[in-house]
Amino acid sequence: MMKNHPFHLVDLSPWPILISFMIMMSMIGMIKWFKFFNYNLMLLSLINIIIISYQWWRDVIRESTYQGLHSSFVMNNLKLGMILFIISELFLFVSFFWMFFHSSLTPSIELGMNWPPKNIMPFNPMQIPLLNTLILLSSGFSVTWAHQSIMNNNFNQMKMSLMITIMLGIYFTLLQIIEYKMSSFSISDSIYGSSFFLMTGFHGIHVLIGSIFLSICLIRHLLNHFSSIHHFGFEAAIWYWHFVDVVWLFLFISIYWWGK
Repeated sequence: MMKNHPFHLVDLSPWPILISFMIMMSMIGMIKWFKFFNYNLMLLSLINIIIISYQWWRDVIRESTYQGLHSSFVMNNLKLGMILFIISELFLFVSFFWMFFHSSLTPSIELGMNWPPKNIMPFNPMQIPLLNTLILLSSGFSVTWAHQSIMNNNFNQMKMSLMITIMLGIYFTLLQIIEYKMSSFSISDSIYGSSFFLMTGFHGIHVLIGSIFLSICLIRHLLNHFSSIHHFGFEAAIWYWHFVDVVWLFLFISIYWWGK
């Protein structure tokens, strides 16, 4: 269809409204899980979210890779959208850090005016937290290596370095789970437990999302969807991954090292 503007107007799609309903159902399912210890609704909602996301991504990939609808003008707007999304995520974590420093710099009388509160045994920052820091920093180097490889049309190095990044992300998540299991406190143990698990938990979710993001990019790379001049999907994943890396550095310095 002929058009006299450089924008790409997407076709009518059922996926946005469907995934909105499924996210709402997953929230209700989580409340049901917490209240009645029944996670059937939450599990069903998460399965539907995965199915709908797959079909939504399929449509976007078709538009960009096979139909050629993502022109340079559209790509610039996609980049702007990704930048604004990362800024919104940044302010989410700013609010978490604000809560943490407000509570730790002026501990209330209910906490014994101490930080950490009495009977809380913080983690040793030189153990799993330091290892996780090294893992994420290494993944930042490997994903940059992957980007340089695709810029130089090096298919094999791109595949290898991206696989290394994904494995490091999975390793980080596994260590985070082990750390949670080793914890001597829970999310209900004063503001310290609440802030610790809220901040590290949200960051862990971001690592998991970033690992899925990079895994989709790896599959697309193996299917020859990317070229040296047209790979914004992968570039957006790199921006997101570097954002996750930087947030973890602040988490490590403030929660594990300074706030112990």
